[in-house]
Amino acid sequence: MKPPLRSRCDVNAVVAGVMSGAIDAIATDHAPHPGSEKMQEFEKCPFGILDWRRRWLSHSKNLVHPEKIGLARLVELFTTGPARILGLDRGTLKPGAAGDVTILSTNREWTYDVNKSFSKSRNSPFDGRTFRGGPVATIVAGRVVWKV
Repeated sequence: MKPPLRSRCDVNAVVAGVMSGAIDAIATDHAPHPGSEKMQEFEKCPFGILDWRRRWLSHSKNLVHPEKIGLARLVELFTTGPARILGLDRGTLKPGAAGDVTILSTNREWTYDVNKSFSKSRNSPFDGRTFRGGPVATIVAGRVVWKV
């Protein structure tokens, strides 16, 4: 979202960076904005879009399905990559780790409903779209806090 990937050249450069290993983490900031800030001229809107599930699906569709990278590499980009860069003891399932886990399905079909999102924001171009794959449960500190 920031900087926006405005051209095919931008997108290709990011894909090449992921494939080569030059990009070794993918992260989101989860900073929701009220609808009043998002419902204005596009150039004046704050950057961002809600819900990391779409980010996962987009990367899976554009990197894993065309076999540019493997599923394990995509998981690494979302987990151990950011943790390593930020110096956090996270993103791993090793004994004694925090136990924060998102369980993913590669096949489950589901339709996104912005009104069922936990986000305070409602700015999503994906409302009503059907997707394949994505999270089915979230575990925090070893406790299930969300599931389909």
